[in-house]
Amino acid sequence: MRHKVIVGMSGGVDSAVAALLLKQAGYEVIGVTLRTWESGDGGESRCCEIDDARDTARQLGIEYHVFNCLSDFRRHVVSPFVDAYLHGFTPNPCVVCNRFVKWERMIYFANILKADFIATGHYASTVRTDNGRFTLQKAVSAQKDQTYMLWQLTQEQLARTLMPLGTLTKQEVRRIAENAGLPVASKPDSQEICFVPDGSYADFVRAAAEGTPPAGNFVDEAGNILGRHKGIIHYTVGQRKGLGIALGVPTYVMEIRPESDEVVLGNGQSLYKSSIVCKEPNFMAIAGLSPGESLRANVKIRYHDEGTPGFIRRLDGDSLLIELERPVRAPAPGQSAVFYDETDRLVGGGVMQRQ
Repeated sequence: MRHKVIVGMSGGVDSAVAALLLKQAGYEVIGVTLRTWESGDGGESRCCEIDDARDTARQLGIEYHVFNCLSDFRRHVVSPFVDAYLHGFTPNPCVVCNRFVKWERMIYFANILKADFIATGHYASTVRTDNGRFTLQKAVSAQKDQTYMLWQLTQEQLARTLMPLGTLTKQEVRRIAENAGLPVASKPDSQEICFVPDGSYADFVRAAAEGTPPAGNFVDEAGNILGRHKGIIHYTVGQRKGLGIALGVPTYVMEIRPESDEVVLGNGQSLYKSSIVCKEPNFMAIAGLSPGESLRANVKIRYHDEGTPGFIRRLDGDSLLIELERPVRAPAPGQSAVFYDETDRLVGGGVMQRQ
């Protein structure tokens, strides 16, 4: 009996090749696009370009469906994104979207369509460890590896997931698409957050929120007032450009204080941290850590980070303490810290907090 799989199709080359490879492997493939975002002018986001996805499915000769997930996306992704900026955090909306919208809804629709698996065009691989747990293996192509954005996935979700691109490079994926005559073979990758295509996060937050934090003071690390800023939604830890203040030396955002509407500026030396606290942990390769228990791992604090060796220790409650062998620059509250073992398998992750 052939296994049935639904493939999340964004309209791009990666998901198109994922569908093609699974069909060639003998699966009964159904293409699905989750309609997650519609701009004010009715345009689609780069995560759900339906016309391209439908054309690809037609060319591949596979069944295709579009499912409306606009309300789920707004509830789980857009609203928390806006709230995070209002409170001085820098969120990872794609991480939340993967866990609570894409995987959640794809598995829901897979159950309706009586499919065994779901699949995506992410550059990663699902593996089952010796302890029986599911986790993610980094992609062969370090440049394209997307495990950092997938650390919140659950065991139940991973058990139903296929990722056929984990052992391929982007060049190989485009070559496969070209050889198959797929029009999306040369389609450029999307780089921006899908619902903020122009990259102006502050403008999006201002339009979406009922009220935004007022202008406040730039202060130095001793609390001395340096000038005025436009409001904390315009800044993130580590930022240098667009501050609108000239102090005669290179100046960076060191900290955001939402309770006083202050943005702390400094020369950048204090941006380097060797100790980070995380909350909302999710573990993959292991079931978790007991209070006081620790493990050695390689820690990534941003998507294109190479990683830094360190130890992860469980504190009371749901907090983790990361102690790194060398300081890392500008770990931003609200962003993800993701942990890997020596074989590049994902151990877990958490959301970085203020300290």
